[in-house]
Amino acid sequence: MTETYDAIVLGAGAAGLFCAATAGQRGKRVLLLDHADQPGKKILISGGGRCNFTNMHTAPDRYLSSNAHFAKSALSRYTPADFLELVEAYGIAWHEKTLGQLFCDGSAKQIVAMLLEECAKGGVAVHCGDALGEIAHGDGLFRAAFGGRAASAPALVIATGGPSIPKMGATGAAYDLARQFGLKVVQPRPALVPLTLAGDEALFRDLSGVSTEVIARCGKAAFREAALFTHRGLSGPAILQISSYWQRGQTVTTQFLPDRAEGWLREAKRERPRTSLRKVLGEGLPERLVDVLCARLGLSGELGALSDKALAAAEATLARWPFVPDGSEGFAKAEVTAGGIDTGGLSSKTMEARKVPGLYVIGEAADVTGWLGGYNFQWAWASARAAGLAI
Repeated sequence: MTETYDAIVLGAGAAGLFCAATAGQRGKRVLLLDHADQPGKKILISGGGRCNFTNMHTAPDRYLSSNAHFAKSALSRYTPADFLELVEAYGIAWHEKTLGQLFCDGSAKQIVAMLLEECAKGGVAVHCGDALGEIAHGDGLFRAAFGGRAASAPALVIATGGPSIPKMGATGAAYDLARQFGLKVVQPRPALVPLTLAGDEALFRDLSGVSTEVIARCGKAAFREAALFTHRGLSGPAILQISSYWQRGQTVTTQFLPDRAEGWLREAKRERPRTSLRKVLGEGLPERLVDVLCARLGLSGELGALSDKALAAAEATLARWPFVPDGSEGFAKAEVTAGGIDTGGLSSKTMEARKVPGLYVIGEAADVTGWLGGYNFQWAWASARAAGLAI
């Protein structure tokens, strides 16, 4: 016997839970399915277990997509303040870290519990722990098989995310479904991911654990945050941010000592000619990093013994130190997936597929990828809300 619903939502992550709750509270009969043994597993590990649930500086230009304008509508209609109002209604204490990032004071479990309670208020049927079987479509209905059961509904929501963090059960199922229904897929790739170094640059891997503030650049993108050297290459917020813009073969430049004005080394030479280059660099950089940079620059000794030309060249190199990553740590370490189901085939107002009435794509499954720091959660809430109100 086939169970009947108004909507079937695939994926009980941030977007799926919020979409199901939104539609359910509008009186729709909703079935929420996930192959994982519990809902919200990625939410639980996010933000170090405290869930960076939104960012107060959310704006469309902080998202990557083949259609730069696609996210504008949903983001404008459901804002960080809107989600924060819900969080506060549940008495969840929160705090703002740097750059507008909002976290729970307690645990990410509070966000999952809130979303499940919102689903309960809407009478959503939540079913986890069974692999999804065949998805079929005909006569205006979508049919889904799961755990020896079957369900049908005039609306189907793809909220299964991307393949990042496969150990949490992530797969590329969204893309298979998209192709099944004739939707295009923008090549998925790891985003917000550590970059790897090889060859001559492998020397920097000896600095594993060393961190310093930099401005990381790739193309027109630039981020000022911490960079962290790892046993495989580069990580830290600045590098994770720039990784979303990086393509294989491109150079990533890092500006060490970003607060130093042009000519600072030559000025230091005039003021303290007997001070060593190593000591001057060490006033703003970790000791182990200074050793490597000095060796690479080929400069040592007192500033007074170095020519202005050599110091000017050192300044220029430190301001745009080039790294050519040989790759990334892949989907296993990527926080999100860039690319995904092509937004060209979706309505920016409702997230519905233009050529397949009743089919919706939300969250990370779509080709919309936010910056690090709560932006991807805000896209999940906003796109879920848009679809939940349209079903």
